[in-house]
Formats: sequence, structure tokens, C-alpha cells
Amino acid sequence: MQLNIRRLTENDWPVLQSWWDAWDEWVAPPRDFLPDNGTGGFMVESGKTPVVAGFIYFTNSKGALLEYIVSNPEYREKDRNDAVELLITAAENVLKDQGYKYVFSIGRNKNLINKHKKLGWSVDERSSQELIKVI
Repeated sequence: MQLNIRRLTENDWPVLQSWWDAWDEWVAPPRDFLPDNGTGGFMVESGKTPVVAGFIYFTNSKGALLEYIVSNPEYREKDRNDAVELLITAAENVLKDQGYKYVFSIGRNKNLINKHKKLGWSVDERSSQELIKVI
């Protein structure tokens, strides 16, 4: 199948939530914590099957964040890795086109970290913690 990438829509939210729920190590973030209330990112599909999604946090600096990358836990086709790489490179290209110089991401999933490394990202091997407070 051919991979396609598109902007997230309101209709994607139930799919994304089900993916986060299916992965034991993930907790779905609150929708209002995500850019554009859960639509500020991209979905990669193989044919009409959703494969992977991620969100871009734009800033008023030259840096942006690519975060909350989540994949379809039931999708095990050969193009799965290509779909993840397409998501990352497409986000990079959108950011470049908008004048950004840096993209930052936080991750603990080894496969996802290795994909970032393959695409030329610097990876700090020291462990860190995400710190979030509801105020």
C-alpha cells in the first residue's frame, strides 16, 4: 500500500485515544493539552488504515516540539517503520518551511528513538523525566 500523510481532524480523536489505551506504557494526554485541541498534527495512513500520528507544538522561538507520537498497535505491516519515518520527516519539512531551525522531542520507546537516530537526530543517552503540573 502507499503511505499518505494528512492533517489530524476532529474525527481522529477516538482512534488516537484507543491507541494510547492499547499501549500499556502510555497514558492518553488530555485533549486540551495537545496543540489545537488534538488536531495540531499529522496522521500517516497506509491506504485508508491509520498507522501513526504525532503533534507539533509551535513556539515563538526558532524551535518547535514534535510530541506524543503514537501508533496503531494492531498494524504490523512491512511499511510500519516507513510510516513512522514519514511522520517525522514530514514534520521536519513543515517546520523548515515555516522558518524553524530546531525540533525537539522526548521519548523512551527504543524503536522510536532509533528511528530518530537514523534520521540524524541527536539523542542524549542520559535518562530524564517529564515534569507536568495541572495549574
